[in-house]
Amino acid sequence: MSHIRFGLPVAVALLFAAFPASAQKNYSPGATDTSIKIGQTEPYSGPASSNSSNGTADQAFFKMVNDQGGINGRKIDFDSVDDAYAPPRTLEQTRKLVEQDNVLFFYRSMGTAPNMAVAKYLNDRKIPQLFIASGASNWNDPANRPFSMGSTAPYQAEAAIFARYALSVKPDAKMAALYQNDDLGKDFLIGLKNFLGADTAKHLVGEASYEISDPTLDSQIVSLQATGADVLFVFGPQKAVIMSVRKVYDIGWKPLTFLPDISSSVGGSLRQAGLEKAVGVITGSFLKDPSDPQWKDDPDVKLWNDFMTKYLPNMDRGESAPVFSLAWGNVVKKMITACGDNLTRDCIMNQATHLTNVSVPMLLPGVTFNTTPTDYRAIKQLQLQRFDGEKYVRFGDVLSAN
Repeated sequence: MSHIRFGLPVAVALLFAAFPASAQKNYSPGATDTSIKIGQTEPYSGPASSNSSNGTADQAFFKMVNDQGGINGRKIDFDSVDDAYAPPRTLEQTRKLVEQDNVLFFYRSMGTAPNMAVAKYLNDRKIPQLFIASGASNWNDPANRPFSMGSTAPYQAEAAIFARYALSVKPDAKMAALYQNDDLGKDFLIGLKNFLGADTAKHLVGEASYEISDPTLDSQIVSLQATGADVLFVFGPQKAVIMSVRKVYDIGWKPLTFLPDISSSVGGSLRQAGLEKAVGVITGSFLKDPSDPQWKDDPDVKLWNDFMTKYLPNMDRGESAPVFSLAWGNVVKKMITACGDNLTRDCIMNQATHLTNVSVPMLLPGVTFNTTPTDYRAIKQLQLQRFDGEKYVRFGDVLSAN
C-alpha cells in the first residue's frame, strides 16, 4: 500500500485495499480487464500484396508482447484482415471490425486510398485510426480528421528532401517523376513541385503516372528516358519500385534514382528487382538497417535479431516491415501502458497526439517521435542512404522534413 499517504485512517486504507481500482476503470468497446482488441486492414491479396509483410510483422510483434505477459496484464487481441488494397473492401472489413468485433482502435492499416475510404466513417465515430502505413498529407489534418494519423515521413517532405539533395549534386538537374495515380503518388508530386516552385518548368522535364494494377511500367520508363532526364523519382509502393528499377537498368538508363522509404527495402524490393540493378539508388530513412555492419553490436539490432529468430524465422531479413513493427509497436505499448485502466478511445488518442521526444528501438541516432494536437507528423527527420549492391550506406546529416 505504498501509494497510501501516512496517517490515512485504517478504515479508509482498508476500503482502498478492498476496492483497489474498480471505480477508476474506464473502458471503451474493445477493452476489458483481460484484453485489448486492435484492428488492422492489410493487402494480403491483390495488386499490393507485396506490402503484406507489414501485417505479418505486426502480428508477430503482438504475439511477442502477449508471450511476455501482455500490457498491464492485458493480452492484445490483434485482428489483421485482408482488404486486397481495394477501398470498398476496406470499408466492408472496417465496418465488421467496428460493428461486430468491437475493436478499440485501428493500427498501421496499409495504404493511402484504402484508409481514406474509411477515414470519415472512423472519425465520425471517434475511433482512432493510428499510425497508418502512409505518409500522405491527409493524415496531418487534425481539423478535418482528428482521429487519423500516419506513421511514415510525410511524402511531400520526403520529395522535397530528395529534390534538395539532387540539386546539390546536379545544379542543372533534369528531373523525371513516375507516380502512382492516386493520393499516394500525387502527394509526392505535389511536394516535389512545391519545393521546386518557380523552377519547376526548368527542372521537371517529365511526368508519367500509372495505375497500381498495371502489369508493367515499361512504356512509362521509356518515355521518361526520352526526356533526357538525369534524375528519376519513383513515387509508389514496392511493386512499382521493383518494375522501375529493373526496367531502368535493362534499357541502360543511368539517372540518379530516388525511391520512397516505404518501398525501398532490400528484401521487399531491391532483391526482387535484382541487387545488381539497384546499385546507386537513394532513399531516406529514420530507422536503423539491421544489415548495416555498423549496427552489428547495437542493442536495438540484437533485440530485432532475437525477434526475427523467434517470431519471423521465415521472413527475409532484408524486409523493412519488421523494423517498422518493432519501432511503432513499442510506441503503442508505451501509450497503452500510460492509459492504465483508463482504456478509452479518448485516452489512446490523447497519448498519440502528445508524443514528446519518444525514443524506441530501431530509431536512428538523433531521431525521435514527436506529435502535438496540431501537428500529427511524428516523423520530421530523415537520413539519406545509398545502396551499394549489398546494403544501404548512410551519408550526410540527418535532414529535417520541415
